Amino acid sequence: MRTILLHLVPASLYAGLGVLFWRRCLLGAPPAAAQECMSGRERLVLLVALLAHGYVLREAIFPGSEMRFGFGVAVSLMVWLAICFYWVETLYTRLDGLHAAAMPAGALASLVPLIFPGEHVLINAASPAFRAHFVVAMLAYSLFTLAALHAMLMSIAGRQLHNARFSRLLAGLPPLLTMEALLFRLIGIAFVLLTLTLASGVLFSETLFGQPFRVDHKTVFAFVSWLLFGVLLLGRWRWGWRGRVALRWTLAGFIALVLAYLGSRFVIEVVLERAY
Repeated sequence: MRTILLHLVPASLYAGLGVLFWRRCLLGAPPAAAQECMSGRERLVLLVALLAHGYVLREAIFPGSEMRFGFGVAVSLMVWLAICFYWVETLYTRLDGLHAAAMPAGALASLVPLIFPGEHVLINAASPAFRAHFVVAMLAYSLFTLAALHAMLMSIAGRQLHNARFSRLLAGLPPLLTMEALLFRLIGIAFVLLTLTLASGVLFSETLFGQPFRVDHKTVFAFVSWLLFGVLLLGRWRWGWRGRVALRWTLAGFIALVLAYLGSRFVIEVVLERAY
């Protein structure tokens, strides 16, 4: 019962903020006359929700002396980190229109570990080097997740703008150029983190995982994702890629990254119902 209540606290806060943002951004004043959708008090409530969500994740990942990390926790952690970055961005950039989309994701992510708890115990979890590797990898995953969602939202907004039919929700979004700059900033930071993750995994495999480096499906998909995002950043810098081209490369890289870990854990834990 205590575990369920812990998960319900951040889920309720996310859901409450989501309802508030939906009513204000979609049913309130017209976008041209609307004030900023997130006030200082609401930003503080979101911070409390993030802290509560983080505590729940800590309890799930470190139930005792060992470290557990399954499919549900992985999804929840990725979304939590993505919303943390999103919260920081709201301090510098007006992101009206994104609030109503981010809060439902946070509410669902808070509850996913209850449905898919996972029993996969990570080896070498006590090693500081492994934990650093783990944190960097999760940061990369989370930023790429946020970038993929951001790119899809940009695509929908661009299509509606082209057809001169803008929905009320998307009318509250920042200008497309602002969103595009944020997208490539997210991808650039995430690419650096993914590079560090792959380099440390290859060069220090025995220290991190207790075994020599070996090529498996996770490694192949991770390197494919790294290559796709690298080509995207090169195309952006060299040829000014944007719009649909950037969207396709972003989604292709993200899908490859998802298959690298989440896909395998989903099959093992959910489809096959095994812990390992």
